[in-house]
Amino acid sequence: MATYLIGYDLNKQKNYPDLIDAIKSLSGTWWHHLDSTWIIVTEKTAVQIRDSLKKHIDNDDELLVARLHGAAAWTGFNSNGSQWLENNL
Repeated sequence: MATYLIGYDLNKQKNYPDLIDAIKSLSGTWWHHLDSTWIIVTEKTAVQIRDSLKKHIDNDDELLVARLHGAAAWTGFNSNGSQWLENNL
């Protein structure tokens, strides 16, 4: 299993529900405490994730999928959000 950060900007047409459902379907383990940023744990590759989510965005939208590993630091999240990060990063 690997941990990935997913970030996006939906520009003209903002079809968030479809994209959010698609992100959640990639993994049972996900974190979403920032507006357009998700972290998921999955066996899929970054390319597989991108290709799966690409179907739910328009040509003028941006999408980033990046594998996370190594050091991380954060502040300002509630205890549940922080605990998830500690357990999954």
